[in-house]
Formats: sequence, C-alpha cells, structure tokens
Amino acid sequence: MEIAKLGEFGLIDHLTKDIKIKNESTKYGVGDDCAVLSYPDKEVLVTTDLLMEGVHFDLTYIDLQHLGYKSAMVNISDVFAMNGIPRQMTVSLAISKRFSVEDMEQFYSGLRMACDKWDVDIVGGDTTSSYTGLAISITCIGEARKEDIVYRNGAKDTDLICVSGDLGAAYMGLQLLEREKSVYYQQVEEAKRKGDKRALEELAHFEPDFAGKEYLLQRQLQTEARGDIIQKLREAGIRPTAMMDISDGLSSELMHICKQSGVGCRIYEKNIPIDYQTAVMAEEMNMNVTTCALNGGEDYELLFTVPIGDHEKIEQIEGVKLIGHITDAKFGQVLVTRDNQEFELKAQGWNPL
Repeated sequence: MEIAKLGEFGLIDHLTKDIKIKNESTKYGVGDDCAVLSYPDKEVLVTTDLLMEGVHFDLTYIDLQHLGYKSAMVNISDVFAMNGIPRQMTVSLAISKRFSVEDMEQFYSGLRMACDKWDVDIVGGDTTSSYTGLAISITCIGEARKEDIVYRNGAKDTDLICVSGDLGAAYMGLQLLEREKSVYYQQVEEAKRKGDKRALEELAHFEPDFAGKEYLLQRQLQTEARGDIIQKLREAGIRPTAMMDISDGLSSELMHICKQSGVGCRIYEKNIPIDYQTAVMAEEMNMNVTTCALNGGEDYELLFTVPIGDHEKIEQIEGVKLIGHITDAKFGQVLVTRDNQEFELKAQGWNPL
C-alpha cells in the first residue's frame, strides 16, 4: 500500500493504534499534541539520535525490521549508560516514496520488539516526506534517582577500567557486509558488460556465504543495549564512578572519560575482550584485531570505572572484563601492548562529521 493512501496521521495511527502503556510515568501517549509524562521524585534523562540512510545505515544489507530494532536500542543504550531506566520514546521518520506501508510496519515491528524488551513506551513522533532517502530521529526518555546517575566526569586516580562483552565484532561484521556487497556489485557490472542475462538472473538470487561468521553479523545488525549489566552492577552494590556506551570505539570513549574527569589511563592490550570470530575475520582481512577492537565502534557495550575497592565484586560479575586503571592526568592515556611496549591512545573511531 502506498503511504500517500493513509496520509501522515493515518500512517501514525496505523503503526501505533495498539500500543499499550507499560509505565506509570506515562500519563498520556500517542494521540494528542503532546505526550504527558510524570516524574515526581526522579531526575529525567533525555537522549536523541539522528540516523541517515547512506551515512548510518545501508538498506542493501540491513532489513527494515533489524533497522527499527537497532534504532531503538542505540537510544536505550544511552539511558543505561547514565545508570538510568528507559521509560518512553518518540519516533520521527522522513520517508521517501519508494517505501510502502508494509515497509514501515516492518520497521515498527523491530522498533517495538526493542521497546518491549525493556518496557519502553512509544509516546509520539512525527512523519514527513523525504527526497534523499530514509531519515530516523529517535528520542528516548528515562529516569533515575539523583544519587544514582553516573556521568562521564567522575573517574578518579586508581579507579579500575571495565568493559562489558567483547569489542570489535560489530566493526568486523560491517567489514564483512561491505566486502560481500562489493563482490556482488562487481559481479553485476561484469555480467552487464558481457551482456550475460543468465548471470544477471542468477545474481538476482545472490546468497553471500556467512557460515561461521554469524556472530559478527548479529553484532552489527542486531544491536543490544546492556541493561543486563546495569542490573548486575546494582545487585552487586556497585555504582560506577564514570560510564558511557561504546558507540564510536573504545579509544574514543575512554578519552572522553579522561578528558571530562581530568585524569589519565592505562589499559592493557592482553585484557581487551575479543571474540574468536572477530580475530579470525581480522586475520582474513589482514587487519590488526586490537586496532579493530579499539576503534571499530558500534559495539554498544558499557565502558565504566569503579573504585579499586570493588575489585573482588567486579571479578565475580560474568560478562565484565577489567582492562586497566585510571591514573593521574600527567601520565597521559596509554595502551600497554602484549610485549610491554607503551603507546599513546588515539581516537580513530567513527566521526559523523
């Protein structure tokens, strides 16, 4: 069905008509000029992301359902990175004529799966037309007690530096997808040049071979916000001193924490968590796996610091790895390699501008 058949308000109603409110703080959601929220005893956390086709995502290899899921999760992740609880979300879309109502249903199904996973209410948004592809703007609203909020500026000398999960897999997943896309288009161009209609017909059913690399694709296409780690930290009685999620690469994010906290850091290459598939793929593509883990981005794992007194507690938490410690600012930001050489950390991750 063409979107024009429903119109702006008809499309919004079609996509949101059966949304059920999950949070007491949501007094009124979709259906009026504004949503109505109530946070009488909590601080309100607000984050927003703008995702542009051709810059942040490529519809050649991400379907709309996965895109909706990922778009929600990257915002939910920001709320967790402040040690908060995500509660509401607004979704605004700029849509070109090549998308149908069914396409938007797929996008919203992924979006709602992500929101249902963390009990987030979709409370509003906007739609408009686009002449340059799909644009997605999402705002996520969360809550936290004032004393629970964790900023980037609280790291202290001797604090321990920790990360959740493993790093570099999302970036290697992207490299894999880009490689297969390049191979596909090269074959299409060659078939066109030769006028080989049979080859073109076969290429219409092109199936890349991703056997043994499923984890890398999952990390790139199905982003997960690490609310489970936030819960584990709370259960262990640990309040991080500084925290952020890893969207642009470990080096970049760690340097943000150091700059805002006025400290230095020392991390150890041997302690950086890397999955086996990531290492194999990096070798296959002749890339340095540590560089991928430091600068790849899109892992959406949590990077945080804790007081040195929490060392034993941290070691008991599954899925968290101690990678180094905070130092006085005069010692700089240092990576210690496996052979004990020291290098200054550099931010070489994603830069959207």
